[in-house]
Amino acid sequence: MRKWILSLSLTAGVLALSGCGGESEGTVIATSKAGDITDQQLYAEMKEKYGPQMEQALQELMQKKVLSDKYEVTDKELDQKVEEAKEQLGDQYEMFLAQYGLDEKGFKEFLKLEILREKAALADVKVTDKEVKEYYDSWQPDIKVSHILVEDEAKAKEIKQKLADGGDFAALAKENSTDPGSAENGGSLGWIDNAGRAQFVPEFTSALGKLKVNEVSEPVKSDYGYHIIKITEQKEKGAFEEMKKQMTQELKESKVDAEKIQAKLDEEMKAANVEVKDEDLKGAFETEEAEPAEGAAEEEKTTEAK
Repeated sequence: MRKWILSLSLTAGVLALSGCGGESEGTVIATSKAGDITDQQLYAEMKEKYGPQMEQALQELMQKKVLSDKYEVTDKELDQKVEEAKEQLGDQYEMFLAQYGLDEKGFKEFLKLEILREKAALADVKVTDKEVKEYYDSWQPDIKVSHILVEDEAKAKEIKQKLADGGDFAALAKENSTDPGSAENGGSLGWIDNAGRAQFVPEFTSALGKLKVNEVSEPVKSDYGYHIIKITEQKEKGAFEEMKKQMTQELKESKVDAEKIQAKLDEEMKAANVEVKDEDLKGAFETEEAEPAEGAAEEEKTTEAK
């Protein structure tokens, strides 16, 4: 699921606190014989213990507010993102939500911010019809991949022979694979899209490009050991006109990196005149002010001296 999950639980807590009202002493949120705790006390405690995460949570809250004023995210878009997550994570979807203390509603709120960031980042990105067609021609459809990873070639060849003799791939993966993340799932790595193929080591990616559905690879050596790879399913590649919208979106995304996304977010925050009133959280948007390069700073000093 990309590089998302950072401080979801904390952000959820701050979202809840941001809706609390009351006087300056705060609203009581817990009571005891020894005394009460207010939302303001909890807020101060969270700042003390989780300063950097609080700044990040403030960034996320403000970005959602500012970007929602300019870009729209539909229920259909959110539902589609959730379905993509379910497809990618498979049986691990519920475990994924539980790990970050989320229900599906909370997950959608997080995805909404991701979509808003994406819309902002891609707003000024242009692609030509020629570029889109060339991208389509080289594009490869989604595949569902499984593998068995072992430490030495002899073991890999032994397993390969067992498979050739009719052995069950999932059972052999559970019994032999040293990749704990996939072994318990019968070696399954889930669905891999066109861009996702590049996430693997080069030897693995190269092998994927040569395999047909249900074909088992020869042992593939990498820095991690020896892989036996199998593509268990493959989606159909539609006609260009049917896929043009998807191809355009993916091509635009490929032109934007993390640095460009952050620059666009900083630009949007600056245009919205974001100002942090809480002195303890002033650093939340400091990335907007770039430090001068060392050489530029020295040049400026020389100029001033003259």
